[in-house]
Amino acid sequence: MFAIDIIIVILVAVFAAVVGLFVGSVIRKAVSEKTIGNAELKAKNLLLDAEKRAESVRKEQILEAKEEAHRIKKELDEEIKERKLEISKSERRLIQKEETLDKKIENIEKKEEGLADKERGLAAKEEDLQNAIERQNDELEKISALTRDEAKQILLSNIERDVRGEAAALVKEIETEARENGDRKAKEIITGAIQRCAADHVAEITVSVVPLPSDDMKGRIIGREGRNIRAIESMTGIDLIIDDTPEAVVLSGFDPVKREVARLSLEKLIVDGRIHPSRIEEMVNKAEKEVANVIKEAGEQATFDTGVHNLHPEIIKLIGRLKYRTSYGQNVLKHSIEVSHLAGLMASELGLDPKLAKRAGLLHDIGKAVDHEREGTHVELGIEILKKYKESQAVIDSMASHHGDYEPKTLEAILVTAADALSAARPGARMETLETYIKRLQQLEEIANTTKGVDHSYAIQAGREIRIIANPDEVGDKDIVFLARDISKKIESEMEYPGQIKVNVLRETRAVDYAK
Repeated sequence: MFAIDIIIVILVAVFAAVVGLFVGSVIRKAVSEKTIGNAELKAKNLLLDAEKRAESVRKEQILEAKEEAHRIKKELDEEIKERKLEISKSERRLIQKEETLDKKIENIEKKEEGLADKERGLAAKEEDLQNAIERQNDELEKISALTRDEAKQILLSNIERDVRGEAAALVKEIETEARENGDRKAKEIITGAIQRCAADHVAEITVSVVPLPSDDMKGRIIGREGRNIRAIESMTGIDLIIDDTPEAVVLSGFDPVKREVARLSLEKLIVDGRIHPSRIEEMVNKAEKEVANVIKEAGEQATFDTGVHNLHPEIIKLIGRLKYRTSYGQNVLKHSIEVSHLAGLMASELGLDPKLAKRAGLLHDIGKAVDHEREGTHVELGIEILKKYKESQAVIDSMASHHGDYEPKTLEAILVTAADALSAARPGARMETLETYIKRLQQLEEIANTTKGVDHSYAIQAGREIRIIANPDEVGDKDIVFLARDISKKIESEMEYPGQIKVNVLRETRAVDYAK
């Protein structure tokens, strides 16, 4: 019984499940069909909306394209219109130019016709004039009873007689003038010959070296945080260079007097051993006084040695300052004294004024005493100084012309220039590097060799003369004068050289014949 109940329950459960499945299937089918219907409806609606939108976009694009095409067509029409207008203007301008050219051609033709008429008229007048001259000559021959050739001969004879008389008078006048001016001309020639050896080289020594007892002294000179070296530099105006150089300090500055003050001050400080700002100031003041006394004594001794007196005290001090000035390794004070002696001796030999020559020689480099303090060349500064202290114009002119900046106005001025060159050029007076010397000689020969008609050239006398061998096939005897002048002009324009350079042109003339 119990088993039957279980079977019945199982059967009822199975049946209920089958019924449930059937009902569920029916329900799902109904729901699916409804969902599919809704989806299809939505799809149709979306499709219709898309078609409407596409149609709207297409119409908008067509409208925009039409507007763009209309705009482009309008721009093209305007551009074509402007081009046509420009072409029309160009055509009008061309027509106007053609009309103008036609008028000019017509005027030129008229002028040509007028010139042709004038030429014909001139030819006729010239013919008439020639006929008139012939008639006048015939009449003159009849009146003078002389032929044309005879009259010409008489006229030439008279002219020759007159010219000979004038030539004789001119020769006599020249000889008289030559005798009167012979001495002066001879002196000018001699001074010009002396001036051949002129030299003009200047270099400056702008440093001094102070020896130290030991390298420890360098630290004491520098001082704490550099206060001592700053004090020395500010009080003297000179730079102290303390480097790895053993037991030495270098003083650098363009003012030689200040450099000497700094050197003496530093030497005194080293000997004293007490190096601090107040002691430095004291030593600098002492050194300045010592240098001032040395300068004064040197200036007075120079005037005494040269016999130049009645100089202004300030000029004497400036002469003494030259003791501390060098030019290309040569002491300027000794150089000035030497120039004074040389100029005076030459002036005495030539019968000129030795006092003027010696005075100008001593003062010729006075501007170098202040050329590190003021603007300008030492010549310009020297002129300013001599004018300030009322020196004579002859002395100023002689000083001003010693480097060729001004033309010499007196023979004494030429002597000062020559003496300056002699003092500077004598062996051992100044230094010139071998490289600079050779370069100057090569440049001199190159200028000569590149001139047409020159076969060979040789620089001699340390570059003060160039001897040129001319090519006899290209240059005649009369042409060598012009060749020498051309080369001298090229040397003046292309080279920098001391004094004068003699250009000596030689041409060989050969005459060959054979005895048969």
